[in-house]
Amino acid sequence: MNSTRIFNRLSAVALVVALLIGMTGRLPAFAQSRRQPPTQTGNQKKNKRPDPSKKDEEPLPPDLVGRPQDAETISVRTQVVNVDAVVYHKKSGKIMPGLKKENFAIFEDGVKQEITNFATPEAPITVALVIEYSKLSAALGTTNIFDDGRAEVLRPAAMFLSQFVRPPDDYVSVIAYDIRPTPLTDFTNNPARISQVINLLLSNYPAFRETNLFDALKFTLIGGRGDAVVLDNSKESTAEYEGLAGVQGRRKAILLVASGIDTFSKINYGQARKIAQNAGVPIYIIGTGNLFFKRYGEMMEPNDDLLGNPGRMTMLQAQNTLKTFAAETGGAYYAVTFPGELSNVLSSINVLLRNQYSLGYNPGDRRDGKQHKIVVKVDVDGDGQYDDKEYVVQNRQFYNAPKDEDAKKKK
Repeated sequence: MNSTRIFNRLSAVALVVALLIGMTGRLPAFAQSRRQPPTQTGNQKKNKRPDPSKKDEEPLPPDLVGRPQDAETISVRTQVVNVDAVVYHKKSGKIMPGLKKENFAIFEDGVKQEITNFATPEAPITVALVIEYSKLSAALGTTNIFDDGRAEVLRPAAMFLSQFVRPPDDYVSVIAYDIRPTPLTDFTNNPARISQVINLLLSNYPAFRETNLFDALKFTLIGGRGDAVVLDNSKESTAEYEGLAGVQGRRKAILLVASGIDTFSKINYGQARKIAQNAGVPIYIIGTGNLFFKRYGEMMEPNDDLLGNPGRMTMLQAQNTLKTFAAETGGAYYAVTFPGELSNVLSSINVLLRNQYSLGYNPGDRRDGKQHKIVVKVDVDGDGQYDDKEYVVQNRQFYNAPKDEDAKKKK
């Protein structure tokens, strides 16, 4: 098992019981296990939807394979910029269901675009749960001698997996990261597998202090070569992965549980930001380390010290980083201070995840390599007037067009 890098297998049964009973009032009860799809081997990439031809995975009809599972879908075989949008009332926060294609308008750089793809928010979801699991995050979760700092990231992860993922329709993958990301499980709708992930997280301890957020987001969104899946017990130490952005025919999102601190990723903030903008995958974020910062922020140095401990500026920058990732991808950011907030926060994220309208437009053969602003407007009552003053449309904000390499070479 390739778990020695992040996980040092140690028993923590008491912590398992305390956390889960404290969170839910009971230990999670899962339905009877469904058979796990066969693991891919060789040069095939992982992190794809399970093969629809497998009987136990409830395959789609041939004419619906690769498309969102609902009756109101329009699709074309061209390059499409996908935009997930959630509509809610500004004052009440009430989600607006039942909207149709005609209620929406997409503008790119102020120019109205034809909506070529549209799907109502009725399909199941595919979520990549990404967890900051390092010695630094454990330290930030410790505000007194009785705290187990891991609980700040493990509690929301366990609650989400046990209470808000709905097998067999929903799929979830889990990636824990410190110095580099490590997949704990590939996409699964197997309740027993989900239970294994929770137990694995709760019964182990971080090995490294580094927390390379930007590398983890890149790996999750666009894939690459990384550690083999821990629960697969693979003989190979590494494997190729296809990122979440390449998963087709499902509602998809990232749930990130992190402080927002990045110690020394291979890519920088600007590169990670562009990857997130281009992926078209909303990122919902539970920000950690907030109680630590509120209690000890005044005692911290303005900048990081020589031992690498974060300063006030780093903590503030980390919070701003998380807010930016959430806003620009059409997700949401929640700075959680106390455990009692988690139930409401996760419920809010769950509602947003399950009420995303999927829209798309064809940007044409544009290859200028520039960033283009996306704005989605909604006409809720169909009177021909956009309801910007009453309703909020939460959606990705940018599309970065590819560069024309041939034109660049000619210059």
